[in-house]
Amino acid sequence: MNLFVAAIATLFALLILGIALYLLTARRYQSADSVANSYDEWTEDGILEFYWGEHIHLGHYGLPPRQKGFLAAKADFVHEMVRWGELDKLPPGTTVLDVGCGIGGSSRILAQDYGFAVTGITISPQQVERAQKLTPKGLNAQFLVDDAMALSFANASFDVVWSIEAGPHMPDKAVFARELMRVLKPGGVLVVADWNQRDDRRKPLNFWEKPVMQQLLDQWSHPEFASIEGFAELLEATGFVQNEVVTDDWTKQTLPSWLDSIWQGVIRPKGLVQFGLSGFIKSLREVPTLLLMRLAFGTGLCRFGMFRAVRNRAATENLL
Repeated sequence: MNLFVAAIATLFALLILGIALYLLTARRYQSADSVANSYDEWTEDGILEFYWGEHIHLGHYGLPPRQKGFLAAKADFVHEMVRWGELDKLPPGTTVLDVGCGIGGSSRILAQDYGFAVTGITISPQQVERAQKLTPKGLNAQFLVDDAMALSFANASFDVVWSIEAGPHMPDKAVFARELMRVLKPGGVLVVADWNQRDDRRKPLNFWEKPVMQQLLDQWSHPEFASIEGFAELLEATGFVQNEVVTDDWTKQTLPSWLDSIWQGVIRPKGLVQFGLSGFIKSLREVPTLLLMRLAFGTGLCRFGMFRAVRNRAATENLL
């Protein structure tokens, strides 16, 4: 009995220690450098790529969601986003800017399967280096370090601007929206997929939602989440959207990703051997955030937003 009590006490102490470490080592957003450093670290050690593959975004499981491999669902997400954005109607050679490209998984699919000329940008130098290594020679995809809040490209540079799950890292969503539209050619298409908060103008966050949302911001270098409605309004407020922004909610299609990502650590024990105890602890530390994400998206606190906008044909000089 004494041994049993000691074991329970030890487990409880480890739980308290784990929670304390989780709260005390949050990666709170401080500046663009804090985001870059976080992604540099994950890219250098290779843990995120091992479990999440070349796509550092959620998967698409269909509607209703069906059983599907985690990595396959991520690749399927790219094809579903292409179809939803009507990019499959565009000819080979279409120029695409992939904003927040990670290690280039989506960029490579866009170049390989659709014949697009892709430029991927990320604020992480290590991600750019890894993306370049993973990209076969001859594939029309290049990768650069750039800041989505102040893109280095000239006005009206791309036929398509594409972005997956980069928005939460942006401290000023209005500036982000304007930059996305600024580099888009007249008649060009913007397609964005993002994590979004419920519109709290219509339904304010309650007593438990506020601390959950704060943890989702603090743990993964997010300054704030926009709502689907709010970001659509910001895009339209740039004055460069033809007609209106088309939106959709893919929460149900992507929801299995959160628990699937945790399950990868169970069914792929090779990671423990490859990354050792420190890698195991680092991976385990992310589980609470993944569970909170599942809670938030499952209860409607967060939503997975899709956005499509066409750049109007006003003179490009008006962008200045």
